[in-house]
Amino acid sequence: MFPIERKLNFRSQISASRDGSDWARPSAMSIRRLPSELIDRIAAGEVVERPASALKELIENALDAGAGSVAVRLSGGGIGLIEVVDDGGGMSRADMRLALERHATSKLPSDDISQVVSFGFRGEALPSIASVSRLTLESRATPSTSSGQAAPDGWRIAVDHGAKAGEGPAPLPPGTRVRIEELFGKVPARRKFLRSARGEYAACLDTVKRLAMARSDVAFSLEHDGRKILSLQPGDAPARVAALLGAELDRHGVGVDCVRDGVALTGVVSLPTFNRGMADQQYLFVNSRPVKDRLLVGALRAAYRDLIARDRHPIAALFLHVPLEDVDVNVHPAKTEVRFRDPQAVRGLIVGGLRSALDAEAHRSAAREQVMAPLQWMTSNDDGLSSECWNPDRAWTTAFAGVTGLAEERKLFDHAPAARAEPATAPVPTYPLGVARGQVGATYIVAEAEDGLVIVDQHAAHERLVLERLRSARSGGSVPRQELLIPEVVELGEPDCDRLEVASVDLAALGLDLERFGAASMLVRSVPAALGSPDIGGLLTDLAAEIAELGSAISLQQRLDLVEATIACHGSVRAGRVLSVAEMNALLREMEVTPRSGQCNHGRPTWVKLARGDLEKLFGR
Repeated sequence: MFPIERKLNFRSQISASRDGSDWARPSAMSIRRLPSELIDRIAAGEVVERPASALKELIENALDAGAGSVAVRLSGGGIGLIEVVDDGGGMSRADMRLALERHATSKLPSDDISQVVSFGFRGEALPSIASVSRLTLESRATPSTSSGQAAPDGWRIAVDHGAKAGEGPAPLPPGTRVRIEELFGKVPARRKFLRSARGEYAACLDTVKRLAMARSDVAFSLEHDGRKILSLQPGDAPARVAALLGAELDRHGVGVDCVRDGVALTGVVSLPTFNRGMADQQYLFVNSRPVKDRLLVGALRAAYRDLIARDRHPIAALFLHVPLEDVDVNVHPAKTEVRFRDPQAVRGLIVGGLRSALDAEAHRSAAREQVMAPLQWMTSNDDGLSSECWNPDRAWTTAFAGVTGLAEERKLFDHAPAARAEPATAPVPTYPLGVARGQVGATYIVAEAEDGLVIVDQHAAHERLVLERLRSARSGGSVPRQELLIPEVVELGEPDCDRLEVASVDLAALGLDLERFGAASMLVRSVPAALGSPDIGGLLTDLAAEIAELGSAISLQQRLDLVEATIACHGSVRAGRVLSVAEMNALLREMEVTPRSGQCNHGRPTWVKLARGDLEKLFGR
C-alpha cells in the first residue's frame, strides 16, 4: 500500500500528464507504405495460422493442378516439416517464379471472381508461406502444360523466410513437390502460440481427411514421423467416407439423397443414438469444398433437435451442390464459410432432407442390435392376455387414454396397483418387445421376448409416444385440448412474454391457448389434452427459451415440430411411477407401432435388448 502522501503525489502526476505539462504527447504518425517483407508476413497471418493452414493450401494447389494422387509427409505435427508431393500438371521455371509472387494465380481463368470452381484463387499463399518458413518448391511440367513435350528435368527454387536461397535442376517425375521446414522459425511471436506437436498433428490429420472426402477420386497418403497413417485409393464418395469415419458409421449411419430447386444434398449421418460429445466429426462440403459454415452447422443441429441431447453431436458427412451463381465462396479469408443467395431454402433442404432420412430409419438404434424391427407388428390374440393389454388400436385409449380420455388416464395411474410379475410359465407371444414381467425401480419395464430380455425406460418411451400423438393429431387438423376451469396466470419476464405472444397463434394449433395478461405475465386458458396436469409455469418457461433459440430462421412447420418436443416432455410418464402390468403391456404395444420409438426426444435409447445368447454368456452356459 502507498502512504497517503505518495498516493497524492502520484495522482498529481497523472493530473499534470493530462494537461501535457509533464508527459509529452506522441507526435502524429505519418502514413507510409509497408515494406514487401512485412506485407508478406501480414498476408501470412491471414493464410497461415498454423501448420494445418499451410498444409490445406498445398493440398488444394495439388488438387487444382489435376493430381491423381497426393502424398503428405509430416514431422513434429507439421512444425518441423510439411511435404506434399503430387502427380499433377507441374510448372515450368517461369511459372514457378511467378507462383512465388503476390497475387499470381492459375485458379481464376477470367476476371469474374464469382465463377470460382477451384478450391481458391489467392495467389499469396505460396509467398506468404515462404515468408515465415524455409520453402523448397520443386516441379516438372507435364506435356499438357509444356506445349506437348515433357520438360527434360525438374526445377527447384528455395526461399528462406522471404529471401531467395537459390535455384537449380531437380530430378523428379512430372508433378510438384513442396517442402516447408521450420515454420515460424524466425517469427517467435507466432510460434509460441502453436499447440503441442500432438495437437498440431491432429489438426493436420483433420485437414487431410476433409480434403480426401471432398475428392474421393484422388489417392491420398499421410505419413507422420515415419508412421503410415492413411493410404486411400480412388473410389466413390460412400467408400471414401466409410474408410475415413470407420465401420461404426457404416453400421449406424443413414444415407441422405435429396434435391430441391436445383440444390442437391447427399451424404451420410449417424443415427441419433450414435453420437459424440464433440462436433469434431461433422464434415460439410459445398460444391466439393470443405467448409465450416455456421448456417450449415445450425441446420444440422436443428434436424436433430428433438432426437438428440443438447450436449451431444451427430456424426455427418454431407455434400451440398449449389449452382455457382447462388453461392459466394469469397466471404472468409480461409474459404471456410460461404454465403448463399437463398439461405432459408438451403437450411430448409438440409433440415427437411435429414429429418426424412432419419424418419425412414425410425426404429433403428445404435444402442442395441435388433433381431426383429418393431414395424407395424400385428398378432392374433391367443396369448391369454386381454385385448386391452396388447391391441395397438386400443392400447392408448384403454391404458394411457392418450389425447381423448384424459380423466380415465388419470384415474388409471392414480390408482394403479403395484406391478406384479407374470408367472414364468405363461406363454411368450411373438411380440418384438415381448410381454411385461415386472418393473425395476419404478423406472424400467422388464419384458420377456421370444429371443431375449427387453428393458424399457418408461419415461423416455412415453415421451416419444406423446410427441408422435401430438404430431399425428395436428396433421389430422385438430389437437384435443383441455379447458382449464380457472385460467392460470403465469408470471414471466417481459421478453419471454413477448416471444410467447408472437407465437400464440402457432401454440394454439398445438392445443395451448394463451394470451397476454399485463406486461410480464401470460394467461393460460387450455392445454393439450395429452399433457394431463402439467406444470404450466415450467412449460411456458421452457417454451419461451425454445422459441428464443429457434428464432425466425425456420419455417412454421419446423418450429411446431420442435416446440412439440418440449410440450411432450412435460406430459410423459415420469420415472418413479408404479405401473400395472396392463399399463406396461399397453406401452410396449404402442411403441411397436409408433414411428421413431427407438429413441426419446433427446436422443437416448428407449429400450435395449439382451439376446438369449447374451444371457447365457453371463452365466457361463
